[in-house]
Amino acid sequence: MIIDLRTIPQEGARAFQFSIDKDCWRPKGVNEWVMDLITPFIVNVKIFRTGDKYVLDGDFEGSIQVMCDRCLEYYQRDVKTDFRLFLVQSPDKEKAEIELLEEDMDVDFIRDQEIDLDEIIQEQLYLSLPIKSLCMEECLGLCPTCGHNLNDGACRCIKEQGHPDLSKL
Repeated sequence: MIIDLRTIPQEGARAFQFSIDKDCWRPKGVNEWVMDLITPFIVNVKIFRTGDKYVLDGDFEGSIQVMCDRCLEYYQRDVKTDFRLFLVQSPDKEKAEIELLEEDMDVDFIRDQEIDLDEIIQEQLYLSLPIKSLCMEECLGLCPTCGHNLNDGACRCIKEQGHPDLSKL
């Protein structure tokens, strides 16, 4: 959904509510974290001006299909998050380097007077996910020898006891 920032009033806010259907989500590659949307995402966004900046407050919720980092099986994960972004015009191209300060970490730079809410929601979805995604807290993962999913039961690998010369230790 493309929003023209020129339509945001000087005083007050403009609110948007929409849903992102599962048909709109397409994995970008083999290493994609989010494989599919299980339910449509319900998105609420409010945009208002503060001086020469725009403030974007929003929240969304839905269910996604992600891959477990230990057993590599797909599972359903419910996501509900809220976010706040400050939108400012990108600095001039004449400046070679710009040092970002701590308060700049919540700032998103825009080039035109339009923003794509789909990209912002996708970015916020990835930021809301944990670094390590597990299907369950006690996930056993895969056997390092044969690759069997240990959540489905023990594998038939013969476990080595170590080097025979070190057995007396």
